[in-house]
Amino acid sequence: MSKKLLVQIAITIFIVGSVGAGLAGSIESLIGWRAVQGIGAGGLQALAQVIIAVLIPPRERGRYSGYMGAVLAAATVSGPLAGGLLVDTPALGWRWCFFVGVPVGLVALAVLQRTLRITTTPRTERLRLDYLGAALITGGVSTLLVWISLAGEQFAWGSTTSLTLAGLGVAALVAAIVVELRAPEPMVPMSLFRERTVVLAVLASVVVGLVMFGGSVFLGQYFQTARSFEPTEAGLLTLPLIAGMLIASTGSGQLISRYGRWKPFLVTGAALITIGLGLLATIDHTTPVAEICGFLVVLGLGVGMSMQNLVLAVQNTVDLRNMGAASSLVAFLRSLGGTIGVTVLGVVLSGRVAELMGGSAAAAAGLADLATLPPVQAAALRAAYGDGIGLVFTIAAAASLISLVAVLLIREVPLRTTIDRQPTPPAGTS
Repeated sequence: MSKKLLVQIAITIFIVGSVGAGLAGSIESLIGWRAVQGIGAGGLQALAQVIIAVLIPPRERGRYSGYMGAVLAAATVSGPLAGGLLVDTPALGWRWCFFVGVPVGLVALAVLQRTLRITTTPRTERLRLDYLGAALITGGVSTLLVWISLAGEQFAWGSTTSLTLAGLGVAALVAAIVVELRAPEPMVPMSLFRERTVVLAVLASVVVGLVMFGGSVFLGQYFQTARSFEPTEAGLLTLPLIAGMLIASTGSGQLISRYGRWKPFLVTGAALITIGLGLLATIDHTTPVAEICGFLVVLGLGVGMSMQNLVLAVQNTVDLRNMGAASSLVAFLRSLGGTIGVTVLGVVLSGRVAELMGGSAAAAAGLADLATLPPVQAAALRAAYGDGIGLVFTIAAAASLISLVAVLLIREVPLRTTIDRQPTPPAGTS
């Protein structure tokens, strides 16, 4: 099927989901339309990488991966800034957080229609979609996310409900592996995991996703809750993180294309992520904002060097026929890492705040009732939140060591100058 048509379909689905979410009249409707948005966004994340891989060989792909990384990083972290600005504008409101992407999507559709030219090789055999594998992977991951989100609040971690959800999620993923091993055209080819670079890059991407998504979420909450900044101001204070990502992503992409070396940038990026998170682990509710901004630059440089270059390393390793699956796997697990990280670290932060508050009435009220608390209690809760967030970054820094070890173990393979890997010549030939 035409990759151009697929990416246009993904954009259309995202636009429809955005309009539906903006017009939603209930939380159930909003969740449903957000799911539609997710389908479109998931397709876009993978297809954008695949299209670049089909058009440009890895030796020249670094600069384009840098551009992609810069755009993705800026969009991910600047989302709270744009959202805060829209919400704070009386004439617009929260619905425009969804409507704002519609004109961008329409422009993208028009530009793609006029400019994108991709040669599609006709298939000689019938396409057999792996519906069962996709359903099992989706069901297993979703069940585990529900379990992580609700355990400890709606039910105890060791309760029958908790164990049942965890067991169902794990069972679905185990069944998915069995199905993928037997499917003629699996959603996730298990052969990918025979490649050392793919396994290590996927592992590192999970941590990068945790840092990128978790950083934007918790930093925004820190500035708003612990430091009493307005949503727009909190978004502006994350600009140093965006700046670091933009500089590192575009700069490393250009240098990779020029010199053909990519591992030094992955190692440097992973090290900077660990250092940046370690610095953020020292903050509390009194840390000077300028100091925090300096820490964010370091973290942004690390994420910018790592995110898209991990995708480049994977694409340089796999065959063209597995390019879509490999690129999708990295993007999916990066997003999954961010989702799980935000959920788990949010639970940790809530527990730490409750511990610092010592079981007071303000702690029981929670952040949702912060505006209604007496000034003294509200100030105490804000201070506890600011002091407790250091633990979140401490855990993230420890997790980032996994990413650092993973990229150190990746074997650097020269970037090929062809779109597809050259076939290995038979034994005895020259």
